Amino acid sequence: MSGDDDDRQSQLAREHKERQAQRAAGQASKARRNTFIGAGVAVAVVAGGIFAVTTLVGGDDKQTVAAATTPTASATPSPPVTEMPSPTATPTGPVTCDYKKDTSGVPVKYVGMPGKKPNMKLSKMTITTNHGDIVIQVDPAVTPCSVNSMAFLAKKGFYDNTKCHRLVTPETSGLFLLQCGDPKAKADGKNPTDGQGTAGYVFRDEAAGLVPYTKGVVFLTQPQDAAGQNSSQFAISLSDENAQIDPVYSVLGMVQSGLEIIEKVAKDGVIVNENDITGDGGSTAPKTPIIIKKVTLT
Repeated sequence: MSGDDDDRQSQLAREHKERQAQRAAGQASKARRNTFIGAGVAVAVVAGGIFAVTTLVGGDDKQTVAAATTPTASATPSPPVTEMPSPTATPTGPVTCDYKKDTSGVPVKYVGMPGKKPNMKLSKMTITTNHGDIVIQVDPAVTPCSVNSMAFLAKKGFYDNTKCHRLVTPETSGLFLLQCGDPKAKADGKNPTDGQGTAGYVFRDEAAGLVPYTKGVVFLTQPQDAAGQNSSQFAISLSDENAQIDPVYSVLGMVQSGLEIIEKVAKDGVIVNENDITGDGGSTAPKTPIIIKKVTLT
């Protein structure tokens, strides 16, 4: 390759990075993707329990981030969780839930507000997908307002025909989980706001840190470094390695059956969204779509 060609390639690379930086800076205030430890962040375990992080930028370039920005983790892996734990305290009176309007300006699908009184008899959530059913054990005694929100949205058909917008695999980020619940997500690798959509309301954290996010744990997601901003989005953990995730997200339940559905889809790989408005390429949709046909709670 000639010197002129080398100069041209270098110039194109610089211009590409500049465009990414400008796009991220210009829209950072609007970007509130519901996520966990940052969109597109890969956590790798190295000797001595020290963690290094790599962030995928625009799907093409990689930028190393200081280890100090990573979540901390115990040197001893947390044991897998097989069922919802007992509540740390038994409610002494009626449970009241408080839901507030989401005023952040993100894309929303508003179907109303859940009632303040949760149904404490619910025990099972079934997610019917185009690949089969995923059955999740829930316990209102542990997370009453989270379960109440899911039951309300399910009854309203909020999740019907929505696509799970983010599949994180060990090959792409060191973690392994599926994220769903953005009603506006297209999961096509092109929509710049995938991962930001909510139900138009938010509510407080519940049972955050009660259990590590090992294989089968289902937890609510919210914008990074936020608190009390839970809404419609949730993640399903597919690996015990996810116990490394900071224990700051509300636990919704435990998968009883159907994990193999997601594991099979994961083998087909992911689509990196280079149009992601945060500039981090964090919206990695499964190449084989996972479509939620309906959600039911019983």
